[in-house]
Amino acid sequence: MMGKLPQVGVSIFTQMSALANATGAYNLSQGFPSFEPDTLLVEKLAYYAANGKNQYCPATGIAELRNQLAKLYNYNADTEITVTSGASEALFSAIATVVSPGDEVIIIEPAYDLYAPAIQLQGGVPVFVQMKYPDFTIDWDEVESKITNKTSLIIINTPHNPTGKVLTNQDITSLENIINKHPNLYLVSDEVYEFILFDERKHVSLSSSPILKERAFVCSSFAKTFHITGWKIGYCLAPKKLSEELRKVHQYITFCTFTPAQYAIADYLEQSEAYLELASFYQKKRDLFALALRDTEFAFELTEGTFFQNVSYKHLSEKSDIEVSKLLTEKIGVASIPTSVFYENKTDHKVLRFCFAKDDDMLLAAAERLKSAARYL
Repeated sequence: MMGKLPQVGVSIFTQMSALANATGAYNLSQGFPSFEPDTLLVEKLAYYAANGKNQYCPATGIAELRNQLAKLYNYNADTEITVTSGASEALFSAIATVVSPGDEVIIIEPAYDLYAPAIQLQGGVPVFVQMKYPDFTIDWDEVESKITNKTSLIIINTPHNPTGKVLTNQDITSLENIINKHPNLYLVSDEVYEFILFDERKHVSLSSSPILKERAFVCSSFAKTFHITGWKIGYCLAPKKLSEELRKVHQYITFCTFTPAQYAIADYLEQSEAYLELASFYQKKRDLFALALRDTEFAFELTEGTFFQNVSYKHLSEKSDIEVSKLLTEKIGVASIPTSVFYENKTDHKVLRFCFAKDDDMLLAAAERLKSAARYL
């Protein structure tokens, strides 16, 4: 039997983590923290699991959590906020809500690997526009040139994985100009790294624009914010009419999401503003890792957001980034992600992505090993 995604195999994230485990390498490939969440949050999870909050909850999420989210964002808790099983489910549900067979969807790449398969599973057609290397800006004129009468959706990601690029107010203005010309066009915005920005940058959400907000599904998650990637608690913010349609899809994917964790996070948001300190926390790690990387032969610019740092080895070797990432994992014991895997046609700029959401000792030890990387290139 032919599957619906015959071109999709084992993800590079799974491959590199498996290789790191097999070789004992420092795993700076997959994007998950190596440290535990706040003990207060864990205690609250245990409390609610032990005190009867273990059954189905409302499909839209418990009221307590939606009310806390309404305090953070300018959306109605009852009609415009939906709790999902991670940002991945929020993104999938949003895509499924507006994409019909034959619809075209613009993806700005390099791009997170969920987008294209989710579109294809709805019978849609991904249309790719590349960010401009090496500074990874978006040519909005090129984006607009790709819009046809079949285009139903544009997918946005800020702060951007894997490049670390952060959208600016000018980007928002350019997108507003496009949306104003195309009344049947919708937006999905992946904003899971919204609290991880550096050098005093401010997150510019699509929801900050009244023009874009009316046609946007804004998807985010507590996973990166509170170091709980395994809890899979995300959410989708959208105007009432869009939320009504998204909820129809959501109820048949997961129906509802991990009940005791929702109560725990709702309490934690009431008592804690830990997310406000997240940028400072990760900037220290970024700067520590970057300072150590300056003693290597890699070239790089400091990432603007997320907990990923990209480095270039183009001046050192013509080997493919997939080959180099595997070589460095096996030979010096540091795993990374080759960024060509984020492109539909596997565009290879000779760039590797390292995750610095790790303990300081691991980052320094990994950087020390990377000093010898050039000899294997």
